[in-house]
Amino acid sequence: MTLPVVTAGVSRRASLLSLASGLGWLSIHEPAEAGRQMEEPLVDSVRSALSSAIANHAPPIPEFPDTESRLKYLRWLGGVSERLKKKKPDWQVRKEFLQTIWYESRRAGLDTSLVLGLVQVESNFRKFAVSSVGARGYMQVMPFWTRVLGDGDAGKLFHMQTNLRFGCVILRHYLDREKGDLFLALGRYNGSRGKAPYPNAVLGAKRLWEFGSP
Repeated sequence: MTLPVVTAGVSRRASLLSLASGLGWLSIHEPAEAGRQMEEPLVDSVRSALSSAIANHAPPIPEFPDTESRLKYLRWLGGVSERLKKKKPDWQVRKEFLQTIWYESRRAGLDTSLVLGLVQVESNFRKFAVSSVGARGYMQVMPFWTRVLGDGDAGKLFHMQTNLRFGCVILRHYLDREKGDLFLALGRYNGSRGKAPYPNAVLGAKRLWEFGSP
C-alpha cells in the first residue's frame, strides 16, 4: 500500500482507517491491567495492508493547500514546541517528533492533542521507554505486533514513526469499535474498559496540549 499524502485539509476518516478493523489488543505501561490484554489474530488482508503501511518509510512531511493553513500549522508547532522543550531540549528532535505526531494522528483521523496526551501518560515522551510487561516506545506498543506482522524484530518499535503509527491506528480502531465513545476507547487501549483512572489521565493531559491545534 502506498502511504497517503496527508494535508492540512485531511478528513478525520483517513483512508488507512479501514485497516484497523481487525486489530487485536495492545498492552501499555500499567502492569495491574496487563493480564487482561489478549493477542487476537489479524485477518490476512489486514495483516498484509498494515505490513505494507509499516514498511513505508516515507518521511511525514506536511503539505498544505494554502498559506493560511501552513501558517496555522507553524503557529501550532512553535507553541507546542515551547511546552515540550523540557522533555526534548534539542529543537530538531522536537520538530521531527511533533511533525510526526501531527502527520500520524491526522492520518488516523485522531485529535493531535489527544495523541500527545496519550504519549505523555504512556511514556512521558521517552522514545526508548519499556514497561514491566515489555511494551515499548512512545505509545507503549507490545512486541507481539512485530511477530504478527512479519519478522519479529521488536527493535522496530523504537522507530518513532513506526511506533506512533501502530498506536494511532489501534486507538482509531477502538474508537470506531466504541462508536465514537472516547472514554471507552481509551479504556480498551489500556485494558481497563469502563474504569475511569486511565481515560481521565489521558484526557487531562490532552487539555495541556490543546494550543491552537491546526
